[in-house]
Amino acid sequence: MLSRILQISSELDDSIFLFGARQTGKSTILRQQFPKAIYIDLLDTEVKNRLSRRPVLLYETLKDKPENTLVIIDEIPEVPELLNEVHRLISERHIIFILCGSSARKLKRKGKNTLGGRALPVYLYPFVSAEIPNFDIDHAVSYGMIPSHYLAKNPQRRLAAYIEVYLKEEIKEEALVRNLDAFQRFLEAAALTDGEMVNNNNIAQDCGVSATTVSAYFDILEDTLIGYRIPAFTKVIKRRLVQAPRFYYFDIGVANHLLHRKELVRGTTDYGHAFEHLVVQEIYAWMHYTHSEETLSYWRTYTGIEVDVVIGDARVAIEIKSAEEVMNRHLKGLKAFGEEHPQSRRIIVSLDKFNRHMGDIECLYVLDFFKLLWSEGI
Repeated sequence: MLSRILQISSELDDSIFLFGARQTGKSTILRQQFPKAIYIDLLDTEVKNRLSRRPVLLYETLKDKPENTLVIIDEIPEVPELLNEVHRLISERHIIFILCGSSARKLKRKGKNTLGGRALPVYLYPFVSAEIPNFDIDHAVSYGMIPSHYLAKNPQRRLAAYIEVYLKEEIKEEALVRNLDAFQRFLEAAALTDGEMVNNNNIAQDCGVSATTVSAYFDILEDTLIGYRIPAFTKVIKRRLVQAPRFYYFDIGVANHLLHRKELVRGTTDYGHAFEHLVVQEIYAWMHYTHSEETLSYWRTYTGIEVDVVIGDARVAIEIKSAEEVMNRHLKGLKAFGEEHPQSRRIIVSLDKFNRHMGDIECLYVLDFFKLLWSEGI
């Protein structure tokens, strides 16, 4: 059994909402870390039906439990009416809850009680390298880090099923979009721009919908935790900077499936794009697990010079290359960034196993960079 970086007990000063995309391992981590908690699984049809018919049954079951009793309700969006009883139990009986779900969108959209700040949000992400013994970078680049996919013997079939379930359960059944075919086209168009600047007008033309609809579709991906937008770094010193955000699917395996990329080979353009996404994915999870208050952004000038990741107010700049030998030409973006932000720490992350300094730029092999990230931070 693999141990996860997220230790939920450290978050339990109060009740929490545990959110995460489907199959990131929410139920597994809860059962693993809290084997003695009272566990209510709303995927159990009988349990769901009884509590749906009579939500007060939750209050009646728990009202006599001691203060600080821990109760886990898995898939709380399935019966959002329970949140009124959860609210009452927190306020009157001081019960501690972990409320689990794939996103808060269902709760907000239905106008349900979100507990008024009495439960803080905590997020679980796909695997990160530090959670996997003998981590295989090439396997992760091809199939992503969703636990059931990374560990599967046939991850490609699982990825196909994942997209189908997402469309059916998260989108169609909840009526989040009127035109499911257009949304399917949007998912593929968004994959084409994965890791690139978002241009709603171009995507709208590809999908046959309006730019406003495309913007709403991106909001759905973010609300259901299937993707996120990373803003552009906007502190202008000399060069004029691009302002549009970049979009990433939450897991590179999902993007690869939508783009029909399989068994990616080092040295190819597709591998390079996927490798960059994987490193960004790792940094994104690290910043959230460590509760970093710094911003995550990217830097790009109107002349096309760019740096893939900027942390904070130019504290760290990271360029990501899948090259197995870093050359001076790979450092163009970091050198330009350094001219405007000379105080910054500049790192190039690559497949080059020879860690060294090239001038004032650190060259780090990707696995060593990951180890540094999770041991000391950057």
